[in-house]
Amino acid sequence: MPTIRRTAALTCAAILPLVLLTACGGGDKQPAGDTGAAAQTAAAPAAAPEGAQTGEQIYQRCMTCHQANGAGIPGTYPPLAGSEFATAANPAVPIRVVLHGLQGPVTVKGQQFNGLMPAYGTGIEMSDAEVAAVLTYVRKSFGNTASEVTADQVAKERAAPRTQTGAATAEELAALMK
Repeated sequence: MPTIRRTAALTCAAILPLVLLTACGGGDKQPAGDTGAAAQTAAAPAAAPEGAQTGEQIYQRCMTCHQANGAGIPGTYPPLAGSEFATAANPAVPIRVVLHGLQGPVTVKGQQFNGLMPAYGTGIEMSDAEVAAVLTYVRKSFGNTASEVTADQVAKERAAPRTQTGAATAEELAALMK
C-alpha cells in the first residue's frame, strides 16, 4: 500500500506543473481576443522577432549578479550602469565579455573587482541575435546611452581569432578600447 501512495504522489507532483501551466494560458502569452491595455503593455518590442526574447527578458540571466538596476553588488559584481566596458565605443568589448566571460582583476567606475563571469558564447550558448539583444538592452538602459549591437557584429566577433584562450581579461579588453 505505501508503494501505491508514493507512486500516486510522484504522478501528481509530475502532472501538477503541467496543469498549472495550461491553466495560466502558457505563461506570458495573452489570452486570445484580449485587446485591452494590459495586452498592449505586455507586448514585446517591435525589434524582437516573433517568438524571440527581448534583451530585457534575456537580461534576467544577468540580474543575480548585476541586479535589476544594473548597479551590481559592490565589491563582488561590477555595475553595468556607467560601466566603461559595457558602454565602450567599440562594441567588440562587451561582445567579448558575453561570449568569452571575464576573469581576473578589472576596474569599473574606479572600483576594483576580481571575479569570474561565465562565458555565454560557449557552454551556456546564446545565439548572435540573443547576445546582440541583451547587449543593446544593457547599452541603452541604466542611464547608458551607447550604440546598439547587431547580430552581425556578434557573429564577426565570435569568428574572430583571439591571441588568448579562455575568459577575456581586462588587458585584452583595454587593447580593444584604444
